[in-house]
Amino acid sequence: MKRMHRKKLSLAVAQALGAGIFVGLAAPAAFGQPAPAAGTPGYQEKITVTGTRIPSPNLDSTSPISIITPIDIQIEHPVSIENMLNNMPQVFAGQGNFLSNAATGTASVDLRGLGPSRTLVLINGRRVPAGDPTIYAADLNGIPLPLIQRVDLYTGGASAVYGSDAISGVVNFIMNDRFQGVQFDIGHSFYNHQQGNGLASVIAARALTNPTEFKVPGDVDSDGEVENYSVTMGSDFANGKGNATVFLGYTRSHPVLQRDRDYSACATGQSATGFTCGGSSTSANGRFTDLNTGNNFTIADSAGNVRPFNSGTDQFNFAPFNFFQRPDERYLADFFAHYDINPWMRSYTEFQFMEDRTLAQIAPGGIFFGTDPGSTNVLTFDNPLLTGSFKNAFGITPTTPGDVLIGRRDVEGGGRQNDLRHDDYRGVLGFKGELPFAPGWDYDVWYQMGKNVFTNSFFNDFSGSKILKALDVVTDPSTGQPVCRSALAGTDPNCVPYDIFHIGGVSQAALNYLITPAYQTGFTEQSVFGGTVSADLGMYGWKLPWAKDGVGVAFGLERRVEKLEFNPDIEYITHDLTSFAGATLPINGRYTVKEAYTEVKVPIIQDRPWAQLLSVNGSYRYSDYSTNHTTDTFGIGAEWAPIKDLRFRGSYQEATRAANIIELFLGQSLNLFNMAADPCGTSAIGGPPSATLEQCLRTGLPANLYGSANLTNQAGQYNYLQGGNALLEPEKSKSYTLGVVWSPMRNLSGSVDFWKIKLDKVVSRIPPSLAVTNCINSGTNCDLIHRDPTLGALWTGGGFVTGTNINLAKRKTQGLDVSANYVQALGGWGSLGVNFVGTYVKEFVTEPIPGLGDYDCAGLYGATCGTPTPKWRHKLRGTWSTPWNVDLSLTWRHIDSVDVDLSSGNALLTGDFFPVVKTLSERDYIDLAGSWAINKTFTVWAGVNNLFDKDPPITDSSIAGPAAGNGNTYPQVYDALGRRIFISLTAKF
Repeated sequence: MKRMHRKKLSLAVAQALGAGIFVGLAAPAAFGQPAPAAGTPGYQEKITVTGTRIPSPNLDSTSPISIITPIDIQIEHPVSIENMLNNMPQVFAGQGNFLSNAATGTASVDLRGLGPSRTLVLINGRRVPAGDPTIYAADLNGIPLPLIQRVDLYTGGASAVYGSDAISGVVNFIMNDRFQGVQFDIGHSFYNHQQGNGLASVIAARALTNPTEFKVPGDVDSDGEVENYSVTMGSDFANGKGNATVFLGYTRSHPVLQRDRDYSACATGQSATGFTCGGSSTSANGRFTDLNTGNNFTIADSAGNVRPFNSGTDQFNFAPFNFFQRPDERYLADFFAHYDINPWMRSYTEFQFMEDRTLAQIAPGGIFFGTDPGSTNVLTFDNPLLTGSFKNAFGITPTTPGDVLIGRRDVEGGGRQNDLRHDDYRGVLGFKGELPFAPGWDYDVWYQMGKNVFTNSFFNDFSGSKILKALDVVTDPSTGQPVCRSALAGTDPNCVPYDIFHIGGVSQAALNYLITPAYQTGFTEQSVFGGTVSADLGMYGWKLPWAKDGVGVAFGLERRVEKLEFNPDIEYITHDLTSFAGATLPINGRYTVKEAYTEVKVPIIQDRPWAQLLSVNGSYRYSDYSTNHTTDTFGIGAEWAPIKDLRFRGSYQEATRAANIIELFLGQSLNLFNMAADPCGTSAIGGPPSATLEQCLRTGLPANLYGSANLTNQAGQYNYLQGGNALLEPEKSKSYTLGVVWSPMRNLSGSVDFWKIKLDKVVSRIPPSLAVTNCINSGTNCDLIHRDPTLGALWTGGGFVTGTNINLAKRKTQGLDVSANYVQALGGWGSLGVNFVGTYVKEFVTEPIPGLGDYDCAGLYGATCGTPTPKWRHKLRGTWSTPWNVDLSLTWRHIDSVDVDLSSGNALLTGDFFPVVKTLSERDYIDLAGSWAINKTFTVWAGVNNLFDKDPPITDSSIAGPAAGNGNTYPQVYDALGRRIFISLTAKF
C-alpha cells in the first residue's frame, strides 16, 4: 500500500489550510526528508490537522491555525525556542533565557496573554508534561529545533479535543520522525551593540558623586555568544516497513550582564526631568537606622567613624550584577521509530531526554532592613567592634543598648546565584492502524510517560540566625580579641564576628560562617494511557445526499495521572535565608483524571452552486477528576465556501482548565509583588502620600507613621502571603472565532479572523496592589492588609498583604488576526514570496473581584497589567529565491507603543507617575537573512536580526520588575541586547 512522502505531507497541510496559516516563504528544504518507495506494503498514514482527531481529505480548519516551518526557523535562527514563538503576534512573553530574578530555568509559551498554564503544548499531538515543580507550564527547552517538521499554533479553546489547559489554544510541535541519512548542524551567534542610550548621561552624572557604583559601559563588539551542534541520523529498515531516527544536540549560551548595556547599567527611577539612576539603601558600607530616632548613618572609614547616610553618594547600584542573558548548557537526545507489523498495525515509539543547567544571578545579598531575621539588632556597649563614634550616634551606653535596623550588602561575597538544573524524560509507546474487522475504522492506542527532575542550588546568601550571632560580639577575656558571645558560651563554637563597623573589616572567615547554601529538589511526573478510533462513515453510506464525503467520527478514552513533589531544605523551610520574604514550603500532590471524548464532522453540501463546501463539526469531552470535580467541554464549528476561492469559517468552544497541583497544594508563605509606592508613604516620585490620613487608617497604619519615607520600598517590592487551595474549582472559558479566507488567484491568499475568549472562575488571588487600592478607595479588602508593627511598612518584618488562591477573577480578550501570502515568479530571476501576519488586540479586560469593577490592559503595561499588551503587532517577510541556489529574506517586525497602566483613567489602575515612563514607544525591527546551497551536501545560513541595533524601550525598574521585567525593560518582548549576528552550516549525507 502506498504511503505519503512526508515532505509532501507537510506541504499538503500548509497549502490546504491556505491563508488561514502562517507559512514559510520558501519551500521546505529537501534534505532530511524520507522517501519510501511506492507500493511498499504496510500501514497507510493518514493526515489530521491540529484541533481535531478526525482525518480529513481537505484539511480545512474552522479555527485559525498559524504554522512555523523549518525554513522560518533557519531564517530567524532564534537564540531559543521561546524567542522564535515570541516573534509571532499571537504569542505573549513567558519564562525564557533573558530573565534572571525569579527565573525558573524553563521556557514557556503564552497564547493570547492568558498565561502559559492556559496554553496546551503538544508534541505530535500528545501533551507535554509540566516542566518544573515551581511553575506548572510545559518547558520548551527540551524540543530540538533542527528536528521540527512544523509548529501549529491553534487559536481557541480545544479542551474537548485535547483535555484540560487548552483555554487560549494549542501549540503543537510536529517532529520529523522519518528521517533518512546523516545531517550535521553547526551554529554560532553573538550580539554586537553600539552604546548610545540617553540613560548613559544619567549614569555619568551619578558617577561624579558615586564612581564606585555607577559606570558607563563601552561599545560591545561581541558578547552573548550561543553555540549549537547537532547530528540527526535516520534510516528505513525491513524493506521500508520501519524507520528509526536519532537526534543528538548540544547548546551553550554565554552570559550577558546588565552592566554591559548603557540602558541597564543602573536601576532606573523617574523624575520630572526624566529618568534617574536609583539604587538600594542596602549599601556596600551599610545603612544603619536608629529605631528610636529614625536617624540613618553609614560607616565613614576604616577607623569605624560614622556619618549621616546620603542617598546621592551611598546608594548601592545592584543592576550591574544581574544577568541579562543567563549562561546555559543543554544536552538533548531524541529517538523516534516505527515499524509496520502488518497492513493494519504500526508500532511506534518516541523517547526524549534533556539535561539543562543554567545560572540565574542577581546582586549580592546581605542584611535587608527588617525583611529577614538578621536585620534588627540590639547592639550593646560591650561590643568591641563598635567605635565611640558609632555608640555616640546611636546613644549606646552601658545601660542603654542601641535598637538598630541594618541594611548592608555582602559585596565581599559576590552575587547570589541559582544553579538551576532540569533533567527531562519523555517516552511514548503506541500502536495504530486500521481495524481488520471493521474496514474504514482507524485506531490509535498509546501509553506516554514524562518526568522532569529538578534541582536548585542557591549560593552566596546569608543565614539570618547566624547574622544575629555574628553581630553579638564581646571581648574574649583570654585573648583580648573580639569573639561571638555564642562562641564564648559554647552554643555555637563556629561563629566568627562579622565586622561591618569598619570599612575593610569583613574577614573571609566571617563570610565562610555566614554564607549558607540552600537546596531545592523535586519532580513532576505525568502518565497518560489513551485510545482513539475514527472513521469516515461514507463507505457505510453515512453521508448527506448533497455531499461527496461521508460523516467523519472519532471516539476516545484517556486516563492521565499528574504528580508533583517539591522539597526545599531546612534553610528555605525555616526562612533562615535573608533574601526571601518568607518561608518556602514543600509541595506533594497528585491527581487522576479519567476522560471520554467524541468528535463528528458532517459535510452537508459539496461541489454545488454557491456551496463548494458547507460542513459542520462538533466535539465533546467528559472529565472526572480525583479532586471531586467533573467537567463537560464541547465545541462546534462550521465552514462555508460559496466558491472555491472564498471560504467563511467559525467556531464556538467551551473549555476548562483544572487547577494544577501547585495551585491546589502550595503551602502558605511570603512572596514579593510590585507596587510603585505605598499610598500612605512618600510617593514614587518623592511627593507626599497619595492617600489621606483617614484612608490610611483603614489599612491599619498608626497615625504617627502617616507619610513616613520608610513605608515606600525604593525597589518597588512588597510582601504578600501566597498559598494553595485544595477546594479550587476548574476554570471555564468560552471562545468564539469567525473568519474569512480568500484566494483570488493561485499565488495570492489572505485571511481575517475575529477571536474572542471569555474566562470565568479564574484561579487567582486578589492582586495585592489592588487590595491596597481598594482599601484606600472604598474600604474593601482592608482585612487583607497587615502592616509591620514597628515601621508600618508592607515590605519589612511582619508586613504583608494576603493573596492566597481562590476562584474569583474574570478575564476576556478579543481581537483580529490578519494574514496574507503572495508568490510571484520572476522568470530567470527566480521568485519573490511575501508573507504577512498581524494581530490586533481590541481589549484585554480583567475583573479581579466580580462586581467591583474591571480594567482593560489592551495597549498598556505596568505593575498591574504586567507584560506589555500592544494593540497591534505584525511580521512582514519577503524572500527572494534566486536561480543561483541563494535565497535572501528581509523581515519587518513591528510592536505598537504601550502606555503605563498608571496613566489610565480607571480607578483600579490610575496612580502617580512622571511623563518619562508614560509610553514605551513602538519598535520596528529589521532582520536580514540568507542561505546558500553550495551543493547537495552543504548549505550555509547567515543573517542579522535587529539590523539597525535598536535599543529596547525602558521604564522605571520598579514597574518592569520581576518576573516579567529585567534590565529596566521587558527582554522577552523586545530585542534587549542589540544587533544579533548568526551563521550556521548544515551538512547532509
